[in-house]
Amino acid sequence: MSQTEDRARFLVAYDQNLRTDAETPSALKVTQHGPLRLVTFMKGRGFVTYQDLGDVDSSSVRRLVAEATAYYVAEPGINRVEWKTRGHDHAPGLHQALLESGFVQDEPESIMIGEAMALSAPVPLPDGVSLRQVADEADVRAMSAMQDEVFGEPVSDEMADALLRRLSLGDGMQLWVAEAEGQMVSAGRLEPVPGTSFAGIWGGATREEWRGRGIYRALTARRAQAALELGKTLIHSDSTEFSRPILERSGLLKVSTTTPYRWVRD
Repeated sequence: MSQTEDRARFLVAYDQNLRTDAETPSALKVTQHGPLRLVTFMKGRGFVTYQDLGDVDSSSVRRLVAEATAYYVAEPGINRVEWKTRGHDHAPGLHQALLESGFVQDEPESIMIGEAMALSAPVPLPDGVSLRQVADEADVRAMSAMQDEVFGEPVSDEMADALLRRLSLGDGMQLWVAEAEGQMVSAGRLEPVPGTSFAGIWGGATREEWRGRGIYRALTARRAQAALELGKTLIHSDSTEFSRPILERSGLLKVSTTTPYRWVRD
């Protein structure tokens, strides 16, 4: 099968399997509004997604955006909202409608999908580097703090609290870290998607001074092995331009793009 055929097959599987409850396993509340899924997460975070918008025109899109924004404005506990768009969707006028409603466009990412088997070949680690799965609260908070630092964000408890809540649910999520010289130098999580062949790899972060040594590829391979152990045969991820080439070398294909738009309460 050609890469073009694989991309088409993967994109159909993505739309059918990964744009439903699979996107929001840690949601506190999901409200269906027409085609939209209006999601509430911990710590005042809202999230808008959908499987598709149907045969809409620009006026319908503008109305949906206005109604979704009004929904969150009326929820005093919500302080910020992400609207997740996809490059292959039929959504005329969505970009402009979001800007008019106070959303700000973020950097686009690549939607990557591939066979777990292609990623699972072991990658040699540099001397002194080891991989392990973590679940204890202290380890989870240390992992989350390291990721915040790598992504240039203030260290906060928000992601750690969300990860600990997910672990308490026992839904199969796994957290993996690479360690060297007594510190975590790379980390990422694996999220198996119930009822599908998919597992997602997310949160990949490596300290700058440890990049270029194959650590992230090794961490990806280990998560792919864990996915196969769970019976998952497909891997998906939203990838930055830093990690996309690494995933492509491991066999994943770019099937589309996703661009978040962010609204913050004044």
